[in-house]
Amino acid sequence: MNHTANGPIQKILQENRVIAVVGLSRKPDRPSHGVARYLQEEGYRIIPVSPNISDTVLGEQTYPDLLSIPEPVDVVDIFRRSEDIPPVVEQAIRIGAKAVWMQLGIINEEAEEMARAAGLDVVMDHCMLVEHRKLRLSGALQAG
Repeated sequence: MNHTANGPIQKILQENRVIAVVGLSRKPDRPSHGVARYLQEEGYRIIPVSPNISDTVLGEQTYPDLLSIPEPVDVVDIFRRSEDIPPVVEQAIRIGAKAVWMQLGIINEEAEEMARAAGLDVVMDHCMLVEHRKLRLSGALQAG
């Protein structure tokens, strides 16, 4: 399977605006925080998902899991260990997300197959910030 195809990456970043960030940390030095802040600055709506945080991160209400989010989610951006991915993908399917994005270093073939079988676009082992910046610099992605 080709994990480097730009097709789904560009489609996901161009056609979707609401991103649930699973495993978002409130610590500014954590990759999840930096990526979420960048996406927010680029015009995306971020919804933090973390069972350990009950208030807000980056000015947005945090939810313990995807099923608790009271509004539609387009993309589920996952910052969790590879072995923790399948239950997150199951929830992404249940809430009707259009895409699942596993951040750099996160690979779970079982979860990828599950998401694809349910009709979701899937990106694995890529950083959303890096891919967004690449597409923006190449001119393939317009400002949100």
